[in-house]
Amino acid sequence: MRRALAACVALSLGCGPVGVLLVLRRMSLMGDAMSHAVLPGAAIGFLTAGLSLWAMSIGGFLAGLAVALLAGLVSRATSLREDASFAAFYLISLAGGVLIVSLRGSNVDLMHVLFGTILAVDDAGLLLVAGIATVTLLTLALLYRPLVVECFDPGFLRAVGGSRGRLGALCHLVFLVLVVLNLVGGFQALGTLMAVGLMMLPAASARFWAERIVTLALTAMALAMASGIGGLLLSFHFNLPSGPAIVLVAGAAYLLSLALGPVGSLRTRWFPGRHLDA
Repeated sequence: MRRALAACVALSLGCGPVGVLLVLRRMSLMGDAMSHAVLPGAAIGFLTAGLSLWAMSIGGFLAGLAVALLAGLVSRATSLREDASFAAFYLISLAGGVLIVSLRGSNVDLMHVLFGTILAVDDAGLLLVAGIATVTLLTLALLYRPLVVECFDPGFLRAVGGSRGRLGALCHLVFLVLVVLNLVGGFQALGTLMAVGLMMLPAASARFWAERIVTLALTAMALAMASGIGGLLLSFHFNLPSGPAIVLVAGAAYLLSLALGPVGSLRTRWFPGRHLDA
């Protein structure tokens, strides 16, 4: 339980701000597609080395990055939109990954890959998740301004000439790498089907509590940590699966934020304040 708690805290630190940037870029569903894109690489790692942390992590990272690059190339080389190409690769990846795991493993192995086992996180897995969170925070601190500019005007950095144009393409690639890295870290704890849950649900909830980007990121981190702690307590006291419990607590926080949050929630729409006080 202590390792699981530390893993949840580390995941929250990395996934919170990345999820906020995905929401601001209107790429929320891309995060879900990318979480499934990790599956074939993790399955190949499982096929070659069994339930090896590093083999499955490296395979998942390479597979997720390959799908992100292929989807971008398809959208630029054809008339197909990027979201449609991500959907196509997502379905291919999910089916291929399940098939690969089924060739060698049992139903227990398949459930481990799909849903994760956060209570079985060992020291190596904890170090991996903490390392990913550290790399994510340092990279976001270094590239904060170009990433924010690209969120609100994605064509700006690519449209201007010189080094700024190259900077825009580089920042987009680095951001995709961060998304894949955090999904690989979430995959170790929550499985491929739910890895995106701790990334997107707190980020979506934060939109109902804050407006500034820094405040959004901090709120998303806090909600992700609270969801991780609450889900672990529920799983411990009521003998529930830990991964689904964490995601369901995050989902409950989202519904509560949607109903009662001070920024754009149902409460503010249905019960607005008086004129000049709203």
